Amino acid sequence: MVEDSNIYEKELDFFSKYLSIWVAICIIAGTAIGYYFPQLSDSIAEIEYANTSIPIAAVLLTMMYPIMLKIKFSELIRVRKNAKPLSFTLIVNWGIKPFTMALIAWIFMHFVFSDFISETLQNEYVVGMIILGLAPCTAMTLVWTYLARANLSCALIQVTINDLLILVLFAPTGMILLGLTAGFPIPLDTLFFSVLLYVAAPLGLAAITRQIIIKKKGEKWLERKFIANAERITPIGLLITLVLIFIFQGNTIVENPLHIALIAIPLLLQTYLIFAVGYFGTKKLRIPFSEAAPSAFIGASNFFELAVAVAIILFGVHSGVTLAVVVGVLVEVPVMLSLVKIMNAKKSKFEFGKTT
Repeated sequence: MVEDSNIYEKELDFFSKYLSIWVAICIIAGTAIGYYFPQLSDSIAEIEYANTSIPIAAVLLTMMYPIMLKIKFSELIRVRKNAKPLSFTLIVNWGIKPFTMALIAWIFMHFVFSDFISETLQNEYVVGMIILGLAPCTAMTLVWTYLARANLSCALIQVTINDLLILVLFAPTGMILLGLTAGFPIPLDTLFFSVLLYVAAPLGLAAITRQIIIKKKGEKWLERKFIANAERITPIGLLITLVLIFIFQGNTIVENPLHIALIAIPLLLQTYLIFAVGYFGTKKLRIPFSEAAPSAFIGASNFFELAVAVAIILFGVHSGVTLAVVVGVLVEVPVMLSLVKIMNAKKSKFEFGKTT
């Protein structure tokens, strides 16, 4: 499949490239505000409905909409042309990744770091990491694919299929893993409602928006004007969400600063492990680089916007569950950039049938 050369005009912008730095700044700012101004934290916490923070829910929904605008359902007709990389990706995302994350989180929290973390927080951190592992990446997969100069059509197909599968598989898989590994009996309807609210609702609205704008302005205008402007909301919304979350986490962070590093270690191990599975798996299957790259990236990266939303709606902004998910946001960008460099450096390994 031949790619349009113009599709690579977009690079990772300055804001996104240093997202981890902005995330760290927001964590520090939110923690300081929550610790030194506890009354403000209490006031914001009171703005809720059905145990859901209204300010955070509003920001999260606003974040999700631009992400969903990038989904092209028309790409589904190309599934047969990308059957091998898509099948492999689905096996990794739903047959391997959630279970390795649950196992790694359980081992590190309950054994390796058990002397440094209370039993209650051990369970909460395990739950947070499992929720993160249940959400394969969506929009950011397109960014990593851009940077690797790989097949964006293949990435779009994988993103679209994974978003649809999240609607079906996220809730039951999460209920099983959280119940068995962390001992938390999570109601299926609660998990399904989270996915319905934060995936199905913005996905449906985005699909309607695409249809209306394409009919009136055309697809090029939609992507180059409307989506280009709308997607600026997502990183800003993410940072606002992080400030709000860490306002509620102020005391926990100040009293347990080591926990950030302890949570990050198993998350880093999981990310590189799943990337290795993707890298060697696609190489063994002789999948060309242009399709192998997005297959490796989508499993290693996470749909952290959904994970944050689910953690908040199920356990609240004060919980260790939410903290563990947010640490995943902190480490993701620099780690994924390193994986893009690795993939690019090994590009020649995927030139099957050619002399290298």
